[in-house]
Amino acid sequence: PVTAGSIVVPYGHVIGNEKWRGSEIARRLQGKIRLIFEDGLGLVDFHLSNRTCILYISEADLVAGDEFKQRLVRFRNASSLGGIVIVEKTQISDQYFLAVQKLVVLELGMVLLPVANQGESSQLITQLVSFVREQSKDYNSNPFIRKQCSQLSEPSVFRTVQQIPGVGKTKALLLLQQFKSIHRLCNASVKELELVVGQTVAQQIYAF
Repeated sequence: PVTAGSIVVPYGHVIGNEKWRGSEIARRLQGKIRLIFEDGLGLVDFHLSNRTCILYISEADLVAGDEFKQRLVRFRNASSLGGIVIVEKTQISDQYFLAVQKLVVLELGMVLLPVANQGESSQLITQLVSFVREQSKDYNSNPFIRKQCSQLSEPSVFRTVQQIPGVGKTKALLLLQQFKSIHRLCNASVKELELVVGQTVAQQIYAF
């Protein structure tokens, strides 16, 4: 299992899985960030910090079948790291995207970021590294930043819940106040949902 802190990422560096050596992502990251390759990262493609990592799903992975789903579920079950899933959303893989979105965001409660190609993903990784660096700079010493960090994902979670049929802004807000996370919302029974949004919408949410 990959636990937070078990991989030590030097400040300003990214640790990449050996399989990405020589890839377009690696080439485009050169000069922007310091990339170190290591064997034995297992399910993880890139470590941005001791606590945050990236799992990359390519167009080929999507077309090839369900192996990538098993990888994500295994990561979620065995890891205490914050996982960001980057998915190549292209004309070919577009038909699979909704199913991936449902799995990653609703069932596993992870962050999903679609990209068009490896070039775009390298730009995204560069931005994420800067973001993670800023967040971790004063994280341990500053309680205000700690509070801010815990709220970072809320707008995207709020938008995601609104995508459920029959749920608008008001109901999304009520659901998140009650269940606190996508994960808990996914595991709620119809009876628990009924108490918040009524019978009809509860059935719709449960079915979705």
